[in-house]
Amino acid sequence: MPYKDPEKAKEYRKKNKEKVKEYQKEYYLKNREKVLQREKQYQLKNKEKIQEYKKKHQKEYNKSEIYKKSHRIFGWKKQGIIFHDWDLLYEIYLQTTHCDNCNCLLTYDRYFRKTTKCMDHDHSITDNENVRNILCHSCNNKRG
Repeated sequence: MPYKDPEKAKEYRKKNKEKVKEYQKEYYLKNREKVLQREKQYQLKNKEKIQEYKKKHQKEYNKSEIYKKSHRIFGWKKQGIIFHDWDLLYEIYLQTTHCDNCNCLLTYDRYFRKTTKCMDHDHSITDNENVRNILCHSCNNKRG
């Protein structure tokens, strides 16, 4: 870093983001063990502070759209759903308001699951796209 003054250093980093990023990457590759050891020491020293920070920010993150999207897609992958474009599938899922089979209005209710959205897929297909359509919970159970 060419500047010792924190303000000038900050300004330099702002102007030369790519250059700084490349330098940091090279430094990490050369000094990987040293960096990991420093991180480990910091984590041990500041365990409570880190836990408090995580607890505070985890609640906020769980409410964010990014979390909801990644959590939903992770669930689909875990269920064995295969699709070529996850972003597109998520958008289709969000825009679907009625069951593709019985045309009932799809809602979300943890206790009354009959009209909850379900991603229907063919379980026998494991090497290609297997999404069929978006159904209510009742139609998805009937289809099997």
